[in-house]
Amino acid sequence: MNPHTEAVGVESGACPLMPTYGPPSVMFVRGEGCWLWDRDNARYLDFLSGIAVCSLGHAHPEVADAVAEQARTLCHVSNLYATEPQMHVARTIDRLIGGAAGQVFFANSGAEANECAIKLARRWAGHGRYTVISAGRSFHGRTLATLHATGQAEKHEAFQPLPEGFRHVPWDDIAEMDKAIDDTTAAVLLEPIQGEGGINMASDGYLRAVSKLCRDRGLLFMLDEVQTGLARTGRWFAHHHDGVEPDVVTMAKALGNGMPIGACWARSDVAAAFKPGDHATTFGGQPLAASAAKATLEVMEKLDLPARVAAAGEAVRSAVEALDGVAGVRGRGLLLAVELAEKRPAAEVVAAAMAAGLVLGTAGVSALRIAPPLIISDAEIAHGVAVLDKVLRP
Repeated sequence: MNPHTEAVGVESGACPLMPTYGPPSVMFVRGEGCWLWDRDNARYLDFLSGIAVCSLGHAHPEVADAVAEQARTLCHVSNLYATEPQMHVARTIDRLIGGAAGQVFFANSGAEANECAIKLARRWAGHGRYTVISAGRSFHGRTLATLHATGQAEKHEAFQPLPEGFRHVPWDDIAEMDKAIDDTTAAVLLEPIQGEGGINMASDGYLRAVSKLCRDRGLLFMLDEVQTGLARTGRWFAHHHDGVEPDVVTMAKALGNGMPIGACWARSDVAAAFKPGDHATTFGGQPLAASAAKATLEVMEKLDLPARVAAAGEAVRSAVEALDGVAGVRGRGLLLAVELAEKRPAAEVVAAAMAAGLVLGTAGVSALRIAPPLIISDAEIAHGVAVLDKVLRP
């Protein structure tokens, strides 16, 4: 059996994990930089980075040292009290977003960050204004509220009835967005680039048009940057490409480089709608996770990752576009979807790539997702593209 695809040894029905992800084919035991090793010491180049999470790669020494030191110092005191890592990360997020001064609520995941944004929108708008408009094919999380905010009806049916107060309009259609607004509408929630929905780009000017529409109609303009935030697209946040100033921004994946932490940033005047007791979480922003985020952001700034990603993204795009079996590439920076020629099943290519030592994801039925660590080198890009080329050949 190929060492890259040896099963993890869990027989059907015997796995101690709930069957929410399907049976795992590989058990990873360690990582370093852009590489992973399984329990048989087979090596894989990671072109997915934990689904856009490990932006500094695996086991980054500065992040690991920060977490270890914090674990020996102070892990948790609750949000009744302040801690230094939490304050530092909140100020850094505010600075990197730029524009209006804001405040941060820390959570444990992107879904929780979006849950905070939804509750904040309702609190800000007041009773009677509770509807959040989002886009078809969007993805905002798996809690009941964020699941309904997600514009994928196939994900809704098994969990009906879902909480009310959500409306979906076609992606990249400002006229339909305008028509959907009524007296109950509190906010619009969009991804600058749709991630789980297929790495879908909006047309130039769409976000600016939505921003103006929200301003003119008295709504909050909220952006879900859980997957696109923190240098993934070649800017600190994807909305910086469009020159818009949102009222609320959520983030998570890359923030802790693998430690679970999410954040909801809002303009200070919007954040002021929350009163003590309106929202809370036991572990959000606790020192251990916040120390990882602090170190992650410091390394990102030191390396000037947005500039690095802009160059690396172009290198990956141009190399992959030249491969046989590729119909096109969409996305920005190091968040790319590779549309396969003749609608070849993406899952088939992902499995073949795994067998050849390359970790990829899917971005739809016939598209691959490429989201490697942002520190990926030119040599590693060339290696990954060469493996993909071999896999795509008939």
